[in-house]
Amino acid sequence: MAKAKTQFVCSECGSVASRWTGQCADCKAWNTMVETTVESAGVNRMSQTVNHKALAQTAPVLSLADIEAVDVPRFGTGIEEFDRVLGGGLVAGGVVLIGGDPGIGKSTLLLQALSNLAATRSTLYVSGEESGAQIALRARRLQVEAKDLKLQAEIQLEKILGTLADLKPEVAVIDSIQTLYSDALTAAPGSVSQVRECAAQLTRVAKQTGVTIILVGHVTKEGALAGPRVLEHIVDTVLYFEGDTQSSFRLVRAIKNRFGAVNELGVFAMTEKGLKGVSNPSALFLSQHDNQVPGSCVMVTQEGTRPLLVEIQALVDASHLPNARRLSVGLEQNRLAMLLAVLHRHAGIAAFDQDVFINAVGGVKIAEPAADLAVLLAINSSMRNKALPRGLVVFGEVGLAGEIRPAPRGQERLKEAAKLGFSIALIPKGNAPKQKIEGMNIIAVERIDQAFTKLRELD
Repeated sequence: MAKAKTQFVCSECGSVASRWTGQCADCKAWNTMVETTVESAGVNRMSQTVNHKALAQTAPVLSLADIEAVDVPRFGTGIEEFDRVLGGGLVAGGVVLIGGDPGIGKSTLLLQALSNLAATRSTLYVSGEESGAQIALRARRLQVEAKDLKLQAEIQLEKILGTLADLKPEVAVIDSIQTLYSDALTAAPGSVSQVRECAAQLTRVAKQTGVTIILVGHVTKEGALAGPRVLEHIVDTVLYFEGDTQSSFRLVRAIKNRFGAVNELGVFAMTEKGLKGVSNPSALFLSQHDNQVPGSCVMVTQEGTRPLLVEIQALVDASHLPNARRLSVGLEQNRLAMLLAVLHRHAGIAAFDQDVFINAVGGVKIAEPAADLAVLLAINSSMRNKALPRGLVVFGEVGLAGEIRPAPRGQERLKEAAKLGFSIALIPKGNAPKQKIEGMNIIAVERIDQAFTKLRELD
């Protein structure tokens, strides 16, 4: 029997090589080359090529001005926070990819959403990891109405496509894409070629028939979606579960959305009856102190269209090591080193012999630079061992020259802070509102040394 031919495929970018290398030649990622079997050019592959040719009809060339722009109709899932992350709801013919750590609540959330949709629409849940009895037990535990929800435990792609053609559901969930395999390929389920082919076939069916397909994806130990990066390119929406599995709170963030805003954030609480949306998520990210404590500063961050109040905590302590430690949780660590240099150069506050620890309360990850000012104020408060004024909220980006740059949507941030009872706002001068906000004393500053001067006046 002839030995099967093999090739090495990069799990990050899908690049193909004839031999194994430690680093991918295209995307420069390390230890991503996975050995796969080369598919034989048999009858299945030939028939598949014929099908592709039959579907590849020539599209007419049109002028962009002649194409009518219409709003995409949406339908809700019955879960308000999930609809927010999706941009208002699901879209007919859209493909959604949702990933997260094992046990964080992906299947629970989708089972709840499908049970709500099943009351008015035809739905299908395809499970490749759990049996029907296991899903029925989960539905009973969550106390969801599953009378009209169709379920299929299957991992072969061709059988799933046949079910979609027969039932013609409006919404289908595939849990998960890494368990599927196609008879047209000889590789094992979960390999790069199988994941790429199965996702492409399901996406093609969604666009042709108008069924909304939600794919569940596994993640690597680094937290990124497993499989080729093309998986994220071909789908319409990519959602990530965030948060610690030991905590009862879950965050769902939109990384990509062709039909809505990216970086939208949905906040859920895990209860005995499944995931419940949190109406006031800012309360999760603010510690409840009886009195003001040193090293704590509240900022307003913007997650998509939603302003959130997050507490930034800093702990500065004398270092007993040759190189002082800089550690940040929820914020970028390299930016912390840059901010400490700005603090020394433009405010005269040195921390070269101090260990500096920064934490964003509640497990939220802040990627925007508008947290810079809050980080510096929290560090200074911890170094002085003196709490910041009660009711203070800040935001603003700090530049290398010591200037404080404005943040986007400053008016919405201030209104959210005022709604939650904050009375003092230290903000960039570029974000100063033209009209006074009732109940709030707004202090607009241009430089970091000016910000510290204003704070000393409030003491």
